[in-house]
Amino acid sequence: MAFSWADLGTTAWVWTKVLVGLGLVIFVHELGHFVVAKLCGVKCEKFYLGFDIGGLKLCKFTRGETEYGIGILPLGGYVKMLGQEDNPARLRAEIERARLQQSGGETSAGPAGSSGTPERAPSPQEIAAAEQALFDPRSYLAKSVPQRMAIISAGVTMNVVFAFLAAMLAYSIGVEEVKPVIGAVFPGEAAWRAGLMPGDHVEEIAGRKVHRWDDLVRSISLGDIEHGVTMVIRRAGEKQTREITVYPDRIQLAPSIGAGNGWTTTLSDESPVAPSSAAALARPQFRGGDRIVQIHGRPIANYRDVQAQLALHPDEVLKVTVERTVAQSGDTPAASERTEQIAIEVPPAPVRDLGMVMEMGPIAAIQADSPAAAAGIQSGDMILRIDGQPPEDPMFLPEWFRRRAETSPRITLTVQREGQEKPVDIPVPLRRADRYAIPREGDSLSIPSLGIALRVGNRIERVSKGGPAAGAGVQAGDVVVAAIAILPDRESVPNMDPKTFRELERKYKEKIEFGKDKPSWPFLFALVQHLLPGSKVRLTLEDGRTVTLEPVAAKGWFQPDRGFFFESDSFVRIADSLREAAALGAWKTWDALTLVFRIMEKLSTGQVSPKALGGPVAIFRLAGHAASQGTSPLLLFLTLLSANLALLNFLPIPVLDGGHIVFLAYEGITRKPPNESVQAHLTFVGLILLLALLVWVCVLDFGIVPRF
Repeated sequence: MAFSWADLGTTAWVWTKVLVGLGLVIFVHELGHFVVAKLCGVKCEKFYLGFDIGGLKLCKFTRGETEYGIGILPLGGYVKMLGQEDNPARLRAEIERARLQQSGGETSAGPAGSSGTPERAPSPQEIAAAEQALFDPRSYLAKSVPQRMAIISAGVTMNVVFAFLAAMLAYSIGVEEVKPVIGAVFPGEAAWRAGLMPGDHVEEIAGRKVHRWDDLVRSISLGDIEHGVTMVIRRAGEKQTREITVYPDRIQLAPSIGAGNGWTTTLSDESPVAPSSAAALARPQFRGGDRIVQIHGRPIANYRDVQAQLALHPDEVLKVTVERTVAQSGDTPAASERTEQIAIEVPPAPVRDLGMVMEMGPIAAIQADSPAAAAGIQSGDMILRIDGQPPEDPMFLPEWFRRRAETSPRITLTVQREGQEKPVDIPVPLRRADRYAIPREGDSLSIPSLGIALRVGNRIERVSKGGPAAGAGVQAGDVVVAAIAILPDRESVPNMDPKTFRELERKYKEKIEFGKDKPSWPFLFALVQHLLPGSKVRLTLEDGRTVTLEPVAAKGWFQPDRGFFFESDSFVRIADSLREAAALGAWKTWDALTLVFRIMEKLSTGQVSPKALGGPVAIFRLAGHAASQGTSPLLLFLTLLSANLALLNFLPIPVLDGGHIVFLAYEGITRKPPNESVQAHLTFVGLILLLALLVWVCVLDFGIVPRF
């Protein structure tokens, strides 16, 4: 694989920003403790980012009375103050014990169950150090309860301030916000069942206005979904809004409706078409920034129009007209660019076939307001015959029904219904297939003309004569249990840059396992359609055999997706003034702060899975992704992280800042520290809880426990 210094430099710069950003979040927290402690007259002995476990550190230096450094364990930081002790009563008891030992009094026994060997008598220097910690006027313990509360809470306060400033700066630079517009709709899932379509603009959810895609996602995952969620949408090309009730699924880590965000009609600047796709073979070539204005002679106003034309004409050469801005010579800036329309012919995209027909399962879901719903078709029905004939390859059915709808828009389905002895004949009207849905993991196959999602099993019904599967010895009755894509050598793929190839390698490196609650055959079939030419698929069969197949182009069978990549339907929000930036920053900080409580509430009810939690590795990955998107996304991620750190630190758990505040509040009310035994036990419980949480998120991060 070719080495690129440019890619290395970009990666290094991204991770430098990540390290600086995460370091800042920790630094400002500890700086809060440090500054307020100094203002209260407390001696600060150490200020560290990371923990110097066993004395191991990356660097250190001393200024005045404080040692500054970076510890070897990058999981936080700390400020060591003179006399900082979780329990002053215990410190006083230690001093009294030490004095007794020094004067020849009784020695204390070892822990319960030990041999009772007397403890070593503390040295005079140790006693002096303990007394200084307790009685020195610059000791943390010598300060009043309000002062100690201020010192402890300063870290949380600084994190909130930092979150606000980071968000404020982000909106001053400009933040790209994704519109709450539906893009992809996944077969059989909530949005698909409710009849949502690409291009639908969501204006309200459960009576609340929706302004951005994140609002939509959170309203679903953290909202009240028990009895469905009411959405007010505006469909492309319609003046009146619609009210639709969606019943979110709980098949992911959090409830979702099974839809992606919307797209514009402008091709992506970074990658306008998929490598080696039908769109990539078009001449002249598409360019990033091209705006599609016409397909097949029909004007294109939005992404919904694009998808409709692709779905209706998969087997035809499409004439796609784009509007392109081109440079030209001229004396004025206005004359340096002009817009022109260019007609480009895009060939059909043949389906890539593996040469085997899979077992057809029952109907998984019915779409609202669809022909199937109107005819009384039900989930669980098994299709036995279509107009008296048994169905052929289930993966071909969407195309078969599309063609049939163009000539004879009515068919009779013979279905076997659960609980009934005899099959039932049901006349069903067909609609034009002006949409298509690409499945994701676990999804079924969408048949748009009927409005049904069909399950397709991983058992092979029959093998096509002369196809790849037959040549590899695959037989009817074999069951596929796993699959993985094998890309061709980089050198065999012309006109592909190394970065794009590496991204494809990362995308396809994961093995797909089939079975209950695992990916379905339609998911693998869709993946095969987007492989590079020369790619192969290695299947693992139930009997332990592995076979490697190279997909071939099916005759007379074409897919609607031709490989266009569009720009996300978004807008950039830039604050017009310092006041507006402050208002947006305050709103974003408050949203981040309350998000923690909403997640904790839904974790307690089981609506959000504990597997959705992330640890240090997840934080670094998310930070890296945000940093690669630009400065503003990284700043907003740091806003979220800093706000989360503030809220989590302020929880009333011993060991955390919030636990210290609780103990100090008790001391302020009763005029004495909490009981040593009670405080010790609570601290131990808090430590165990935190360690258990750390272990849990780490096993998730490292894949020891799969998230899905």
